[in-house]
Amino acid sequence: MGRMAIIAGTGFDQLDELILEDEVAATTPWGAPAAPVQRGRLGGAPVLFLSRHGHQHQFAPHAVNYRANLQALKDAGATGILAVYTVGGIDPGLLPGSLVVPQDLIDYTWGRASSFSTEGHVIHVDMTAPFDADWRGRLLAAGREVSGADEPPLVDGGVYACTQGPRLETPAEVDRLERDGCSVVGMTGMPEAALARELDLPIAAIAMVVNPAAGRGGISLDAMTEVAAVGRARIVRILAAALH
Repeated sequence: MGRMAIIAGTGFDQLDELILEDEVAATTPWGAPAAPVQRGRLGGAPVLFLSRHGHQHQFAPHAVNYRANLQALKDAGATGILAVYTVGGIDPGLLPGSLVVPQDLIDYTWGRASSFSTEGHVIHVDMTAPFDADWRGRLLAAGREVSGADEPPLVDGGVYACTQGPRLETPAEVDRLERDGCSVVGMTGMPEAALARELDLPIAAIAMVVNPAAGRGGISLDAMTEVAAVGRARIVRILAAALH
């Protein structure tokens, strides 16, 4: 039976809230995924979970085997993807702790294996709407349902800039991203979204702002850790509600 899949990375290398049923050390034509595919229940809802960077966070953003990750989930019966991203805020209104459900993205990465296309089998996909409208709506509705009035904003829409990493961006680079219309910046949204589309898996994302992007203000490491911990718990609540 098919299940929605959660892919998450920084701060989510383990999903302790998952009631684990079993896990599969998958193999794919593209190699091994970053971690075993876990099957279980989150808030009572059946779900698959994959740690994007591995359970020990051993794979940097540019070195993640995105094709193996997505293929392993598809082979395990995934019917769609809910992706969790940790990002820096470019838009001045996106203070640390804000959650963004983006509707678009720009890919600034290079050298990543970004398609399942092979010689003689070329895949073209329409990226007019890279994030699925139905699941975006479910995430937003769930977020409004479970969020408190005193919690940071949950933002409907925004443009996710995907940079190469693993280094962070310079202030001048962030200025360019802002001129391009980007709201937040992360390192793993692509080719993840395009590969999901090639596999006909609807994908939606929720991005947690943990720091202002370079040149947009500072934040201490301790404060970032606290923001991430609080935001993580809120995202888990939102995911569980969206899956019901």
